[in-house]
Amino acid sequence: MTSDQNKMQNNLDSTFLPTTKKEVHSRGWDELDVILFSGDAYVDHPAFGPAVIGRIIENECLRIAIVPQPNWKDDLRDFKKLGKPRLFFAVTSGCMDSMVNHYTANNRLRSTDAYTPGGQAGFRPNYATTVYSQILKKLFPDVPIIIGGIEASLRRVTHYDYWSDQLKPTILEESQADLLVYGMGEQPLRQLLKLLKKNVPFSSLTTIPQTAYLLPIEEELPKNKNWETFELASHEECLNNKKTFAHNFKTIEQESNKQFARRLTQKIGNNLLVINPPFQTMTESEIDASYDLPFTRLPHPKYAKRGNISAYEMIKHSINLHRGCFGGCSFCTISAHQGKMIASRSKQSIMNEVDQVTQMADFKGYISDLGGPSANMYKMKGKDQSICDRCVSPSCIHPTVCYNLDTNHKSMTELYKTVAAHPKVKKAFVTSGLRYDLLIGKDDADEKKNGLKKYTEQLVKHHVSGRLKIAPEHTSDKVLKIMRKPSFQLFYKFKKRFDELNKKHKLNQQLIPYFISGHPDCQLEDMAELAAETKNLGFKLEQVQGFTPTPMTVATVIYYSGYHPYTLKRMHTASKKKEKLQQNMFFFWYKKENRKKILNTLHNIKRSDLIKKLMT
Repeated sequence: MTSDQNKMQNNLDSTFLPTTKKEVHSRGWDELDVILFSGDAYVDHPAFGPAVIGRIIENECLRIAIVPQPNWKDDLRDFKKLGKPRLFFAVTSGCMDSMVNHYTANNRLRSTDAYTPGGQAGFRPNYATTVYSQILKKLFPDVPIIIGGIEASLRRVTHYDYWSDQLKPTILEESQADLLVYGMGEQPLRQLLKLLKKNVPFSSLTTIPQTAYLLPIEEELPKNKNWETFELASHEECLNNKKTFAHNFKTIEQESNKQFARRLTQKIGNNLLVINPPFQTMTESEIDASYDLPFTRLPHPKYAKRGNISAYEMIKHSINLHRGCFGGCSFCTISAHQGKMIASRSKQSIMNEVDQVTQMADFKGYISDLGGPSANMYKMKGKDQSICDRCVSPSCIHPTVCYNLDTNHKSMTELYKTVAAHPKVKKAFVTSGLRYDLLIGKDDADEKKNGLKKYTEQLVKHHVSGRLKIAPEHTSDKVLKIMRKPSFQLFYKFKKRFDELNKKHKLNQQLIPYFISGHPDCQLEDMAELAAETKNLGFKLEQVQGFTPTPMTVATVIYYSGYHPYTLKRMHTASKKKEKLQQNMFFFWYKKENRKKILNTLHNIKRSDLIKKLMT
C-alpha cells in the first residue's frame, strides 16, 4: 500500500470497534472494560447482533473490543491477546445457533458459512457459546462471563438438542457462564452496565429483567416485590419423564410471551436456575436508539482479501422496520427470542437509515428489503393494551385474528411510498416473508378500514422484485393447526388477488410459497396431498425444507417427547431418516428419479387415487 492508502486504511480502522491490541492502543486505551467474543466475522451493521452489543457498550462510554471467530484449536492466543477486561467477558455464537449454522435438517454438515468471509466453513466450533465460555473461565476464572445471542437465549432452560439427540440443561450449566441475557439484549445490557458503572458488584446483578443465572440451592432467592415466582419441574424430572418436559414447556412459552411475566425457577442438581421476567416491549425511542448508533455498515477491513460475507451481502442495502412477531408458529423461534409484541421504529429513524444506504459506495438505487421477521406487522399492536397485558396466547392470529389486534396497513403503505419517493431510490423491494392472512379481511368494510387492498396493490405494483415470498407451509388443515398457521383456503384467496393485480398492471410476477415436510402430525398421506394440490395450482416447488427441531419451539417439544405441550395428547412425528426423506420427496414429484418411489409409496399408503394427479 502507498502511504496515502495506509493513512486511509488507518482512518477506516479507527471507525470500527477495535479487534486487536494495536487497534486498542490506537485509541489511547491501556485497559478494556468489556471484551466480546463472537462466532461471526465482525460486520459493523445493525442487522448483526454482536455489532449492536458492541456499539451499546461504546455508547455507555465504556471501552469495548471484539474478538471475532477466535481460534479455539491452537494455543488459545486469540483468547489471551487482549488480556482481562475490567468488568466482564461477553460471549455470543453470533447471529445463528452454531448447530443450525453447521448442519442441515438431515444432520448433514454444511460446506459453507454465510457469516464468514468467502463462505468458509470451520471458523467456529459446535456449541460455540459453550466452548468460548469454558475456555475463558479456565484462562480467567475470576472474570465474570455474560452469554447472550440466539444460541444462549433459546437454550436458557432444559431443552432438547437435536444434534446430540439428548435433553440438555440450561446452557449456563455447561458453559459455566455467570449470567445469561436472553432475547434482544439492549434493555438488560444497558441496565447492568449502568449498575456496574456505579460500582455495584457483579454478584449483585440478580434482579435485572431478561437475565438468567444459577443460584446454589441453599441460597435464598433474591427478593423482588413486583415479581411472582413459579417453579418449573426440575431438569432431572424432565429427564425421567417426557410428558413432564412437555408440560413444562407450556408454562415457559406462555411466560415468555406475557407482558407481565412471572420469574421462573428450575432445580438442576445442586443449583437453582433463575430466569427473571422479560422487559416490556421496547418503545419507539428505545428501538430507534439501537438503530441510530454510529455503525459503519461495513465488514471490518481485515476481511478485504478473504472474500465476501454472504449474510452481509444479502442485507447491506436492506432496512429493518420492526422486531417481534405475533404469529406464534409452532416451529419458529422468533417470538421466543424477539418477543410476541411488535417494536416498531419511527419513520424518521427509518428514513435516516435509507439516507445512509443511498450514500454507500456500491448502492445502485435499489433497497433490497423493507421488512422484518414478518414483513407486514409494522406498527401493529393491540387496540386496548390492557387486554394484551392479560393475554397468555402464543399467537395473535391463530386460530383466528384476535378481535383486539389492530391490523391497519396504512402506516406501511405510506412508509413504502415515502421510501420509493426518495430521490436516490429507484426501487424499494419487500423480500421478507409476508403474512398473507393479515391481508384478507373479514369483509369489504374491514379491508377498506384497514387499507388491506391498497397495501396489497402498492406492494404488488411497486415493491416486488418479480417474486413474492409467502409461507403457507402446508396444505393440510390438520397439520396447519399444529403449525398455528391459517387454512390453505386463505392462500387461494390471496393468490386470486395477487393474480388479478398482476393482470391489472400488466405484470408477470410470481408467488413463491414456502413449505415444510416432516412437521409434527404430518404423515406421508399429507405430503402426497400437498404435492397434488400444489401441482394443480401450477407450482413446481423450490423453497422447501425439512423440519429442523430447534430449542424452545412447540414443534421441537412434540418431536422429542411425542406429546403436544398444550393438550398432552400423543402425536406422531417423522423421526426416522427414511420417513423424513419420503416426505420430502413429494415436494419434487416432477423429478424423474422420484417417480417410481412415489408410485410405490402411494400404493403402500393406499392412496392410488393420487397417482393420476401426480403422474400425468
